[in-house]
Amino acid sequence: MFNRFKEKLSSYKEALSAKIAEKVSASGANKVPRPEEIEAEGGLALEAGGSSKRDSRSKESGEGPRKKSRKESQKEPEKAASLASVRKEPQAQAPGNGVADNKKSRFSFLQKAKTLVFEQEIILEEKDLEEPMWALEMALMESDVALPVAEEIVREVKSDLVGKKRKIGADTGQLAEDSLRSALITLLSRNHLDFDEYIRTKEKPVKILFVGVNGTGKTTSIAKVAKYLLDQGYSVVLAAGDTFRAGAIEQLEVHGNNLGLKVIKHKTGGDPAAVIFDAIEYSRAHNKDVVLADTAGRLHTNINLMDQMKKIVRVTNPDLLIFVDEAIAGNDAVERARLFNESVPIGGSILTKTDADAKGGSAISIAYVTGKPVLFLGVGQTYPDLVKFEPEWLVDRLMGEAEA
Repeated sequence: MFNRFKEKLSSYKEALSAKIAEKVSASGANKVPRPEEIEAEGGLALEAGGSSKRDSRSKESGEGPRKKSRKESQKEPEKAASLASVRKEPQAQAPGNGVADNKKSRFSFLQKAKTLVFEQEIILEEKDLEEPMWALEMALMESDVALPVAEEIVREVKSDLVGKKRKIGADTGQLAEDSLRSALITLLSRNHLDFDEYIRTKEKPVKILFVGVNGTGKTTSIAKVAKYLLDQGYSVVLAAGDTFRAGAIEQLEVHGNNLGLKVIKHKTGGDPAAVIFDAIEYSRAHNKDVVLADTAGRLHTNINLMDQMKKIVRVTNPDLLIFVDEAIAGNDAVERARLFNESVPIGGSILTKTDADAKGGSAISIAYVTGKPVLFLGVGQTYPDLVKFEPEWLVDRLMGEAEA
């Protein structure tokens, strides 16, 4: 599961590792000054500027200290008084003089040198991340992450990395993964809906309507959600609202018989809104907890069927409308979710065939594009093969930190 996503991330990790290694080399981290050299530099920085430099030049030329003349000896008290006056009135010095500039540059050197020697850290700047962020964006898009979603993830990762100190010699691959993991969890946690809490607190019966295109596993997903609710002690009624497709009613009846559930149905070609309305009335009369309503698969381009969907929503007033599509459909699933959401605002999504999805992009993108959460992931063919969506669960598998 998601092995392509993990493979694509390697280019991002390699680019970040190379950039950090380059920055470490450029910073001179391998040839850092010794602590005593830093202290010596600090001493020079604090000098007024003249005498220490002259003394050092004298030493370099091999000359000894020059013997003072009688006149120079007589003028020394006057020079001392003058220097004392300058020290007491620093504001008299002209701005931007060489002494101040010298002190500033020495102080900057001290800060950088001490960071390298004592803390062994470097600071990542925005320009350092241009290549790694480009590699990350390409890796995300090649994994079927929609462009606006990829851009948002890159912004989150860059925000986490820029301006922060990083230990020299730290595992840069882990650094890359940690930043991406944090960005993904932040994005996937937006608008998160706890399905269990929603069902527990909602007035009964809870009316849930399932929509999507043909052949995406919508009817099977309804049966899986029914089993999930039964295992938690809720009573469930199924509504065969797909009166358009031949065999759809019989398919839902098979699931109902397997799970021991009542299925409300009309004849093929009947009004789906009427079927679902009857199922809601039956549930109220028999004190059932949840109604799960099937609908015909339809494309967003089919105007008649989309108008029918709007009528179903208007008549039955569902508490939750769930969009179902295949994870392996990639950006097609993302685009369909967006268009369905514009016609009949969905409350959440279920992604089927997640166990066969090598890229993982649609699982990341749909929640962002629709502004609504992913509720469940289908991971197999049997009724229990339904995983309640949790951001950490998905990210662990995207990053290869848990077994698929």
